[in-house]
Amino acid sequence: MGTMTTLLTLLLSLTSLLTATAALPLSTSSRWIVDENGQRVKLACVNWVAHLDPVVAEGLSKQPLDSISKRITSLGFNCVRLTWPLYLATNDSLAAVTVRQSFQSLGLQESIAGVQSNNPSLIDLPLLKAFQEVVTNLGNNNVMVILDNHVSKPGWCCSNNDDNGFFGDKYFNPDLWIKGLTQMAILFKGVSNVVGMSLRNELRGPKQNVEDWYKYMPRGAEAVHSANPDVLVILSGLYFDTDLSFVNNRPVKLTFPGKLVYELHWYGFSDGQAWADGNANQVCGRVSSEVKRKAGYLLDKGFPLFVSEFGIDQRGTNVNDNRYLNCFLAAAAQLDVEYALWTLVGSYYLRSGVLGMNEYYGLLNWNWGEIRNSSLLQRLSVLQSPFQGPGLSEVRKHKIILHPSTGLCLLKVGFMGPLKLGPCSQSGAWSYSSRKVLALKGTYFCIQADQLGKPAAVGIICTDTHSQWDTISDSKLHLQSKTPDGAEVCLDVDSSNTIVTNSCKCLSKDKACDPGSQWFSLVDSTLTSKSTSPILQVNSVLDMLGMNVS
Repeated sequence: MGTMTTLLTLLLSLTSLLTATAALPLSTSSRWIVDENGQRVKLACVNWVAHLDPVVAEGLSKQPLDSISKRITSLGFNCVRLTWPLYLATNDSLAAVTVRQSFQSLGLQESIAGVQSNNPSLIDLPLLKAFQEVVTNLGNNNVMVILDNHVSKPGWCCSNNDDNGFFGDKYFNPDLWIKGLTQMAILFKGVSNVVGMSLRNELRGPKQNVEDWYKYMPRGAEAVHSANPDVLVILSGLYFDTDLSFVNNRPVKLTFPGKLVYELHWYGFSDGQAWADGNANQVCGRVSSEVKRKAGYLLDKGFPLFVSEFGIDQRGTNVNDNRYLNCFLAAAAQLDVEYALWTLVGSYYLRSGVLGMNEYYGLLNWNWGEIRNSSLLQRLSVLQSPFQGPGLSEVRKHKIILHPSTGLCLLKVGFMGPLKLGPCSQSGAWSYSSRKVLALKGTYFCIQADQLGKPAAVGIICTDTHSQWDTISDSKLHLQSKTPDGAEVCLDVDSSNTIVTNSCKCLSKDKACDPGSQWFSLVDSTLTSKSTSPILQVNSVLDMLGMNVS
């Protein structure tokens, strides 16, 4: 546990050093989000819930507001997706209710005592003012905010029949929605850390249809931009924000450029129990292809994609979630997308009638004082900095070799190895040639399959079949080669994080098998990698021997 904590601290410290304060406001440049200087800004966000019945940001009865904000930055996040109910902006009577009165009306005496103890300056503020204080405090800690209109009527979200899901539902009047978006855009105009507004969470239900989406979503976008031209305007899709495929052949027409972002939600349960009931390689291949078809294509069309919700049961016992996460992290790294983890919340004041409900998808524990799952943070840390984009072309494009199951990358230690897993910031620059050779750029070293069950080798004669690595299986995350004696092997990781070559596993059909240790993602990067030990050049030695390797 001590080693894990030390490594996590190192990774998060590196992330903090690499993440500079952005020059706000933000805009878009093709598929990238950029600051005023035109440099890529990656949104590495966490969701903070403020749309439930009390209409108060969760956790303020457990910890001081400033402590929560500082915790967010210390964990490597630069952004919060802060949820709010429409009625907070459209119902003056609700907005004027104080935090104390809201809790009293729900019988939440313990929450009153907690807020009074931890955040006494907030307890008698009106709900809208308390919401503003949260945004202000996040700004004071250099945390950007995406305002997310999560629901209309305060309460837990979401179901197909909650009357909160689509235009024309009982609690979703389009004109009132436009009014609420406009009010919030005006309220936060000039608040520099409010960098975007997500127009509506998870459109859904029996009334959802493409024609009404095009009728109302552009109207909402125009209203927000007219009221506050600084913010990014973020549009969600249909079917709980899992489908934006209809935009492919029918682009959204807006009067303003440089502010449009699309958002996507991707959970393990988005596909039921497919991850637990099916072969993980086959499910990963199928689901990844569907996600790219329904939303990922937008990157190629020149629009940023914000995965505004993803997450897992952080107790670590949910097989469906665990397998999904390996696939998700591989795809998120390869696509280099913006994201927001669900959720920061460790527990709720009141959720669906349950007092103090524990949130097992929460980054923090029940009392908001500790991290629930440190290994998840280690795995996420690689996504918290961008891999490429405007202003980040430090070196020519190369590959890093990410191991999604650990969040670490493959790196060479010493002159002839071994190959180990370590922080991705120290991985070195790899190339993957048309001959399927994985070589360390600037050297003659390549990865070789030496012997079944033994460490992967580092060699300099890279023309044989045991230096060629195919991406196999439906997931395309296995790296397979042949040893000199003809055995087919895949890269794997042993208990000491040494890269070894074992028999390829879980390629198809087997539902019980978990291929996670053998999944490696080849990720494009233009950032300089700093090795922990010198990578010794052998060019001069080879030149002396008369070896001319191209």
